[in-house]
Amino acid sequence: MSYEDRLQHVSVLGAAGKMGSGILLLTAVEMADISLKPGNKGKPFVLNAIDVSDEALSGVMKYLKAQVLKIAEKKIVALRKVYAGNADLIDNDEIIDQYIFDVLTIVRPSTSLESAYDSHLVFEAIKEDPALKAGIFSKISDNNPHQPWFFTNTSSIPISELDKNAGLGGRIIGFHFYNPPAVQKLVELIKAETTIADLEAFARQYAKNLRKVVVPSHDKAGFIGNGHFMRDILHATSEVEKLGNKLSFAEAVYALNKISQDYLVRPMGIFQLIDYVGVDVCSFIMSVMNPYLPDENLYSPILDKLLTLGIRGGQFSDGSQKDGILKYEKGKPVAVFDPAKKAYLPVSDYQGKVDAHFGPMPVPPPWKSVVGDKSGDRVLREYFDKLKTFTSPGAVLTREYAGRSYEIGRLLVTSGVAYNEDDVNTVLLTGFFHAYGPINNYL
Repeated sequence: MSYEDRLQHVSVLGAAGKMGSGILLLTAVEMADISLKPGNKGKPFVLNAIDVSDEALSGVMKYLKAQVLKIAEKKIVALRKVYAGNADLIDNDEIIDQYIFDVLTIVRPSTSLESAYDSHLVFEAIKEDPALKAGIFSKISDNNPHQPWFFTNTSSIPISELDKNAGLGGRIIGFHFYNPPAVQKLVELIKAETTIADLEAFARQYAKNLRKVVVPSHDKAGFIGNGHFMRDILHATSEVEKLGNKLSFAEAVYALNKISQDYLVRPMGIFQLIDYVGVDVCSFIMSVMNPYLPDENLYSPILDKLLTLGIRGGQFSDGSQKDGILKYEKGKPVAVFDPAKKAYLPVSDYQGKVDAHFGPMPVPPPWKSVVGDKSGDRVLREYFDKLKTFTSPGAVLTREYAGRSYEIGRLLVTSGVAYNEDDVNTVLLTGFFHAYGPINNYL
């Protein structure tokens, strides 16, 4: 079956979620563009958008319409060529409306899993639950006569386990989009030993057509992205505990968030990133990874305690940040939740105390000024060289944090998760928007 034939009938599971909706959008546009080729005129193209809620599916259709409008406006020149044979389409607005219609016509919202029983390709972006995923894959496979291929968006579960437990015989590959899929360039590609070669070739072609940066990972729990991120969380939370005799919980969280953002020159502090992903999601990912790492204990008592108090973070349907470990106003952290007081304590009350605890610090370059800039390496090198000359508590914390990040990066290579150091750096640079990779010689 050719690439284009495989994309004639596709299903997306979890289509109304924040990951699934992006996968749905990208796939709908790819399928529509294929359907509009002269040789495919009259061929049916079906994309099932499957989720549990009719209301959520209605919302995702509105999202698709708005996003396809933006896509059409950006490629109007190309669309004029596509619709050149249609004399009824003259104005740009007419062409754009037709393209939106052609894309949305392909998409079939459904709350029924049975809709996937005729698909040749199934994308999955549901809850990060191994048993749930395997059960659904198995049910589709048993009832689908086409021997469908499965693309799982798992960020932590070994593909070989899903393949074995669902009985797919190698018809599955890990295709981990980063959030949001429509914007993020990175995809982690994970194949099991059993993954069939044609499926991997198709996955790479699909990624190329979507203009994604592909980084392969060995089939080890957590892969590269979460392999680094989860251990990064554990370092930050352990440092919060160590600071307990000098700073309150809220002060220590603020301190580590500031260290990991400002002084490590990252786009987000570690606790803000936890909130972005979801405290519950991070905790669950650790629980999924932990059984596969007998020499480590990926468990954070701090996250567990926060969850018992209802602190979850995450995002609203419009993409805005929910309150989590941090409280936000206009997207900016303004307070930290204190488990003992069960309340958010304003940063303004203790910002000065934390800065005094840090002591003298070099002025870090703003993340926006160095990320993607040609002179960024020089600026970063000068900054970190200066940081080495400071002996203040804040400088020591920063160097230790950077050193642990380096150790995690190296561990991912030596433990057989990443193929090489460049792949680790690429994931953190591209998927997490860091200004530099963790494996570097700055410190």
